[in-house]
Amino acid sequence: IYCEIFRAETACFCRGRRKKTSFCHLLCFATSSSRDREDSWFKSLFVRKVDPRKDAHSNLLTKNEESNLYKIQFHNVKPESLEAYNKLCEDVLPSIHADKYYPCELVGTWNTWYGEQDQAVHLWRYRGGYPALTEVMNKLRQNKEFTAYRKERGKMLLSRRNQLLLEFSFWNEPVPREGPNIYELRSYQLRPGTMIEWGNYWARAIGYRQHNREAVGGFFSQIGNLYMVHHLWAYKDLQSRENTRNAAWQQEGWHEVVYYTVPLIQHMDSRIMIPTKASPMQ
Repeated sequence: IYCEIFRAETACFCRGRRKKTSFCHLLCFATSSSRDREDSWFKSLFVRKVDPRKDAHSNLLTKNEESNLYKIQFHNVKPESLEAYNKLCEDVLPSIHADKYYPCELVGTWNTWYGEQDQAVHLWRYRGGYPALTEVMNKLRQNKEFTAYRKERGKMLLSRRNQLLLEFSFWNEPVPREGPNIYELRSYQLRPGTMIEWGNYWARAIGYRQHNREAVGGFFSQIGNLYMVHHLWAYKDLQSRENTRNAAWQQEGWHEVVYYTVPLIQHMDSRIMIPTKASPMQ
């Protein structure tokens, strides 16, 4: 705009004077170039440059030598039915876990203590990936005890949802633990397109969080809410959680990981969970 006003005001003055006219055009070009640079810089704030990749994100982030698939279930139980629900799960789920006929394992089962109330969370592992999941589903349809369990369970639930997950290659594989422990499930909804970036930072960050064996497992969604990450931690109690998390900030490099990963998050949630009697993780 400045350039156009300047040219209009100096049109008569520049007429017949080439040096003056050349200066006017030069000023116009310089102003236009400056505006283009500013516009390019402004756009760069909103446009993320992504290197082209030929591999799926899941192949780059997970343990390729092990094709484990995980399913996490969230069951919102009627408040008056939670005790009966837990008893029903204790009678059925461990038998499926222990039966080699089913290629699946119950990693852990919990009730939410802080977070969504009257909620049960179950985490299953399928060694063999999607074929193992399909095999288990087909076999359970023929299991009359499990069919009765689902029917009875349905009377106790307000809602339920699940996700299929893969595990990050740099996290621990979740294994049974002796108790007593409390567990924290931290769930992050990432901005689409940032999963690789998240994985690159946390591949380094997990080293800062291994000193008290608090790191249990890290997963990212494949089916369900996409670009969802779940980190599972174990602590002796809430004070131990506070001390452990504060100690991480004393380690060189931890603050940088937090600084660079926070902008990748759209939403985050934390659940403090207590293991049920049926859980291999206590």
